[in-house]
This record gives sequence, structure tokens and C-alpha cells, in this order.
Amino acid sequence: MTSSPAHLREPARDTPVFGEYDVVVLGGGPAGLAAAAAAAAHARRVLLIERYGFLGGMGTAAGVTNFCGLHANVFGEIKQVVHGVADDLLGRIDRLGGLNPPHRVFGKIDAQAYDTAVFKCAADDLLLSRGADLLFHALAAGVVMDDERRIKALLVETKSGRQAILGRVFIDCSGDGDLAAFAGAAYEKGDAHGDLLYPSMMFRLNGVDADKAGEAWRTIPALMDEAAKRGVTFPRKGAIVRPQKHSIEWRVNVTQVKNDDGHAVDATDAVQFSRGEIDGRKQALDFFAFLKREAPGFADAYVVDIPPQLGVRETRRITGRYQLTADDVLTCASFDDTIGVNGWPIEAHVAGDVAWRWPDIPGSRGFNHLPYRMLTPPGLDNLLVAGRCASMTHEGQSAARVSGGCFVMGEAAGTAAHLSLAGNSPCADIAVDRLQETLERGGVYLGRDA
Repeated sequence: MTSSPAHLREPARDTPVFGEYDVVVLGGGPAGLAAAAAAAAHARRVLLIERYGFLGGMGTAAGVTNFCGLHANVFGEIKQVVHGVADDLLGRIDRLGGLNPPHRVFGKIDAQAYDTAVFKCAADDLLLSRGADLLFHALAAGVVMDDERRIKALLVETKSGRQAILGRVFIDCSGDGDLAAFAGAAYEKGDAHGDLLYPSMMFRLNGVDADKAGEAWRTIPALMDEAAKRGVTFPRKGAIVRPQKHSIEWRVNVTQVKNDDGHAVDATDAVQFSRGEIDGRKQALDFFAFLKREAPGFADAYVVDIPPQLGVRETRRITGRYQLTADDVLTCASFDDTIGVNGWPIEAHVAGDVAWRWPDIPGSRGFNHLPYRMLTPPGLDNLLVAGRCASMTHEGQSAARVSGGCFVMGEAAGTAAHLSLAGNSPCADIAVDRLQETLERGGVYLGRDA
């Protein structure tokens, strides 16, 4: 039997052009929807491309169901510090009845739960109200370059076949840095040893007796410790089990998906990703059985949702003109080119555990600036990168990857794209003071007063 060839050469073909846009945004998570909304607000012709049939990124596709990083502990007082497009989205979710009040995490910071179905509808409404176009069920497949510094088109695979999308400025909010990698941008993965943050398969339960469950997010970890003494094993410590908008519905975050060698699954490896999805679902059912057996209030609960995909925390991180570091987060660093702030601590999903590291609370302002240079990969004049694939070290990304930071980066990227077009200049060369003025007029908090 002859072996299969390692590669096949595809026939040359003409690729139909889907359309031509001022700003092309890849990825519809918090960064992407904020980028598209911001650019469209300046009357730019904008297309947002999303692989699923809905927006929200990991917040909907992976069932995260909580906004993290919207708030900061500012000298002992917890305040919302992410505004702008985020406020518009929060208002729309709230008006549709899908937003919880903020809840306290470890007594130090707030997160805010939402209904995932409502998030999807609110995000649609926000983007369409601002005049952006949406293309769902489209997977990035490559780029065509004008020259070594400028992207001409993004190639996508759709149910209509491969199509080319021409653009003047491109914003990579894919989470995995797909567009930037296709264009030749430098990137890193993981820590100094290549170890990535571990992904998790979230899941939601219904039928929980909230009165009996009480503050189960406090008691369940103790139940896990007791079970571990009896030989029961769990994917990781630090289960996060919390009620959602409706008290009978709870979200569970406890799984940790790894390869056979113990290292985290890499979601840019199709085989690892596929195996990880299967293992994540198995872990979810195993932990659900533990909850029904051991946790008060969960005896009659049932699994209402295992989301479409794993919750991926880290893959590619583009090497930009500045990398946000752990020290920046822990010392509440300031930057002259601030585009907004991150108030979330370092949340490192390491083997078997979640390692938290905090700035001085309550002795500090509790947030760091996010510099515009994080969004600008050298050598590519019409590309910006926002969200968890922006320019950060492994530990810096462990903090600023959450939705609050992604909203900030996305809104800045969309606004910068508009200014780049207005001034006919490379994205990295726009006037940062004008970017900051424009962001502040839109309600963004730059953190320059603390």
C-alpha cells in the first residue's frame, strides 16, 4: 500500500469578492463587537466577521456568562471603570431582562452575570443600530497582501464557498490572532516553557433549589476537599458555581482540559482542540454527578446547556510595540498612550488550580492603564490586534484577557482605524492625543485621574 502524500497542491482558482469595506473586523467577542461599533459610529463602512451564528465570543460560545474586568477596587471602593461601548451593551442587556447586579469575588472585586441568549440579541441590536454589517458562519482562511506591509483582503470560508473581503484597515479580534498570523505578524504562545493557560468547559444547570443551595460558591469547595480525602479526583481546585439571572439556573466553571502529557490543550491545534471538547464534556458530566450527590440544593438539578465550545483562555499573543506585563498589572502601571484600564487581577489557570495575584488592595487604585502600543504589530501598517491575542506577556494576558479589557482594546482599535483612515496614515502613527480625546468623548475612562 502506498502512503498518502504529506501535501496536496490545490488548483489555482478565482475567488469571488464578497465586498469592500473601510474596516474589516475578525471575531465577534467583546473586543470585536466594540471595535466594529466604534468604527461604525464614525460612519465608516464596517464588516464584522464571526465564525458562529451569534456574537459574544467566549461569553456566549463558551458559556462564560459573566463580565469580568468591568470594575476595579479603587483604594477600597469598587467602581465600574470600563464604559463606552460596554455601557451601551450593558444597557441593552438590562432592558431585555438579562443582567444581574454585580457580585463580589473574593471580597475584592466585582463580576457581573448575564443571560447568554439575551447577550446575543443585545449585541445584534447594538451593531445593527450603529450601521455595521455582520457576516456569520465565516471562518478566516488566509490573507492576500498588497505588499509586505499592507493587507489587501481577508479570505474566509463560508457555506457559499471561499470569498475575499477587501478592506482598508483590518482589526484582528479573533482571540487566536488568526488574521495577524496569516499576515506574518510575530507572536508568542504560553510562558517561557510554552505552557498555555488551561481551557475549561463551562456548563449550566437548571432546577437548582436556591434556598437550599445558599452560598454554594463558598460551600462546594469544602465539599470537594472532603471528597478528595475519600479518593475522589477533580480536574482542578477552586470550583466557581454561581447563580445566573434566574435563581434556579447556575453556571459551573471547574473543568480543566489537558493533553495526555498534562499540558494544556492548544486550541490552534485542530486535533488537540477536538479531543479537548470531548474530554471537557465528560468532565462536566462527572462534576455534575458530584453536585447532585453531595451539594445541598442540587439533587433535582439537570444540565440545561453545555456550550458550543471550550472556554479558551490563551493561544497566540501578537508581539506588538509594547507587551503588557505582570508587573504592569501588579503595580497599576500608567502609560502616556493609555486607551483605557484593566482592573482584573492575574488569574492564571495552571495545572490543577487557579493562581490569583492582586495589586495592593485596598492600598492602590487597583487598575493599570492599557497602552495603545499593545494593539499595533510592527511591520503591518493597516492591522490592529485587540482582545486576548493582543500584545501581552503570558502573565499580563492572564489579567487583561477578560471581557473588560477586551471592550477597552476593541473600542480603541475601532476608533484608531477611523483616525488612520481620516489621516491616511499607518495605524501605529495616528495622533494618540486625538485618539484619547475621541475615546473620552465616547464615554471611555482612561484612568488619568487616579
